[in-house]
Amino acid sequence: MSTFLLVHGAWHSGRCWERVVPFLESAGHRVFAPSLTGYGDKAHLLGPEVGLDTHVEDVVKLIHEEDLTEVVLVGHSYAGLVVSSVANEVPERIAHLVYLDAMVPEHGESAVDVQPMTQNLIDSAARSATSWRIPPLPEMPPPYGLFGVTDTADIVWLRTVLSDQPVRCLQQPVRLDNPAVESVPRTHIHCVTKPEGIVRRPVPTTQPNGSPARVRELPTGHDCMITMPAALSELLLESARGGTEA
Repeated sequence: MSTFLLVHGAWHSGRCWERVVPFLESAGHRVFAPSLTGYGDKAHLLGPEVGLDTHVEDVVKLIHEEDLTEVVLVGHSYAGLVVSSVANEVPERIAHLVYLDAMVPEHGESAVDVQPMTQNLIDSAARSATSWRIPPLPEMPPPYGLFGVTDTADIVWLRTVLSDQPVRCLQQPVRLDNPAVESVPRTHIHCVTKPEGIVRRPVPTTQPNGSPARVRELPTGHDCMITMPAALSELLLESARGGTEA
């Protein structure tokens, strides 16, 4: 039995994983899908002081409180920054890192460094009455939709999940200064349908631990946990089964 810890990205909440959790649990695994501070059941905690460090603390606290070990730690989108810093804090508790269509930072980088278009969102917020928060991105024409979701009913549901993103989350740097984190195997899952302007860094052919890179693709948009939950779940289970397989 593995323990999956699923960390949602910007503007989302733990509810976005609702279609994935049953697949993983039915395979006999424990699954945690918390909402980070400022989202979902913690939306009342949203404020200008909420940043990347807040969200890292959320996840590290959960790992300690539940005494989680051998964790398959999954970060979607912005949460690639979160899970990187979490692994830096508690590498001994992480069995596998999964970057799910995620930002993949180096030590000291912020979301703006990894995804430069993020600065445009920050600049736009700065011109508003609430300069510390960024509303969810607007729906785009197909095939991009709302965060890659194009089904009408799914878009209606997704709108009930989304909320504003604190600017501070996108400005604080990641910490990756613990050499032990390099030993943690990792998988990159890419969603192939993405709008222009979204930058994806090439994945190095070799992981930091010396193993061949593990890169998988899903033929869908960004929120693959909503559009392709079964296929995504199988890739997550594959990661748990064969953490060092190419």
